[in-house]
Amino acid sequence: MSMTNMPKPATIDEASWIGRILALAFDDDPMMRWFFPDGPGAADGPGEAAREARLARYFSTIFTRQYAHHGVCEYTDAAAAFWVPPGAADKAVPDAATVEELSVILGDRAPLFRQAAEAAAGEGPTEPHWYLAVIGADPAAQGQGHGAALLRSGLAEADEAGLPVYLESSKPANLPFYEHFGFTVLGEVQLPGGGPTLWPMRRAPGGGRPAGA
Repeated sequence: MSMTNMPKPATIDEASWIGRILALAFDDDPMMRWFFPDGPGAADGPGEAAREARLARYFSTIFTRQYAHHGVCEYTDAAAAFWVPPGAADKAVPDAATVEELSVILGDRAPLFRQAAEAAAGEGPTEPHWYLAVIGADPAAQGQGHGAALLRSGLAEADEAGLPVYLESSKPANLPFYEHFGFTVLGEVQLPGGGPTLWPMRRAPGGGRPAGA
């Protein structure tokens, strides 16, 4: 079956599929490995299958409860992205019911998750901006342009509005990918509790996008 990397608006109907795709995309992400360890104490018990199910539930939950309502969400046949436009940042924060559901999914890692979220929020910019909250592609479709297509789509919205874009990456291997699209690393944030490093990144309006990218 042929796959298309053309971005499409994501609706609640795609929640389960998006959760599964992002679970695959973030399987080796250091932060997700920290939040969802494969071993004793995990919310659904040890095992890679249980871990993947928790990851999928996590992503489908934040999609259906937050970003589908207050963000700009798109997907391709093998990837998904959640963006937060300027002015929606406060609305995209999880409400009490969402926090409770995420706590159940995270199990004994929930306190670390809350601490990490607070630490990352403290590093965010105060200027109006677009925020790339989540982007990921199925590793099986690597090299087919799915992630790049979703990134270009969101960047075009930000460029049209003349606004910068902000993100945090927890995977050092992804930094060159973002730099290719004009992002620059602002620094390093060590997550509390012995967590991994986050790299906040910013892209100026229309910033440094290479020709043909």
